[in-house]
Amino acid sequence: MSWQARALIGFMWGTLKPASSLLMRHPLALFGAARLGDLARLVQVPHPAHVSLGQEAFTACGGEWVRCGEGIDERKVVLYLHGGGYFFCSPCTHRSITWRLSAIAGRPVLALDYRQGPVHKLADSLTDALDAYECLLGRGHAPEDVIIAGDSAGGHLTLATLLALRDQGMPLPGAAICLSPWADLTDSPRRENRWQDPLLPESRVRWLARRWTSGLDPRDPLVSPVHGDFTGLPPLMIVTGSTEVLRDEARRVAARAREAGVPVWYEEWRRMPHVFPILADVVPEARQAFRHMSQFLTAVAERADSMGGTAAA
Repeated sequence: MSWQARALIGFMWGTLKPASSLLMRHPLALFGAARLGDLARLVQVPHPAHVSLGQEAFTACGGEWVRCGEGIDERKVVLYLHGGGYFFCSPCTHRSITWRLSAIAGRPVLALDYRQGPVHKLADSLTDALDAYECLLGRGHAPEDVIIAGDSAGGHLTLATLLALRDQGMPLPGAAICLSPWADLTDSPRRENRWQDPLLPESRVRWLARRWTSGLDPRDPLVSPVHGDFTGLPPLMIVTGSTEVLRDEARRVAARAREAGVPVWYEEWRRMPHVFPILADVVPEARQAFRHMSQFLTAVAERADSMGGTAAA
């Protein structure tokens, strides 16, 4: 591990994990965090000079276009779904991921500002993701030229979107990338890594899952994608840390996808924290993860060429 990663993990242990344990105990805390998130949207998060930003509006939500560098292929696009437990964060909090995705993919990234709890439901977030994807197709993007990516809750939304598109008979994107996906919203205890995870308290993850699944069947694949049938989905990359409390969910998704014949590129990074690629400004391992994502996208493109233009499994 780099010294930067060690230092940040120590910081998480001493500050962020205790704060999460204390704050995520009452519904009012979610409303307060969501309001802080709304205020954070007004703050201009710094980004490199070679990165351009633009706003987008959809039926019920908005988004942020992120373009990095010259020579961007506007025919292609990444639809990015940010994390934050379905109640926090926004496109602006995840720019360290989205501008790098634009750079390695050579295409613009649309970071979706989908509706979140506690005001909105999981179904609202999924509707926004599906609407945005259909809108991209309506604007002339070929399905195989779209990549869907997301982290944590956004990884959950990525998987749910793929399953919903497949079930609706919609054309599927060319590939998908999930960073530390939260894929199991059942009330099952997470015994692995509950003490090793430097950021997420296992009991608070379960508490949040119970809130978002109230009145729903938590084993529904659109609620807990880990229980889904992945047959027919496009190539999938999953990146997680070895000490994450969500690590086993990532492993199970990878296993079920492989069983269904989906090409899976699975990476488990030693002792890296939850969604560590977001730390790419300071952590060398996070920057290396983007190089691996670039290799995955190259492999997907080569596979598509060998199959006559489609990367779907």
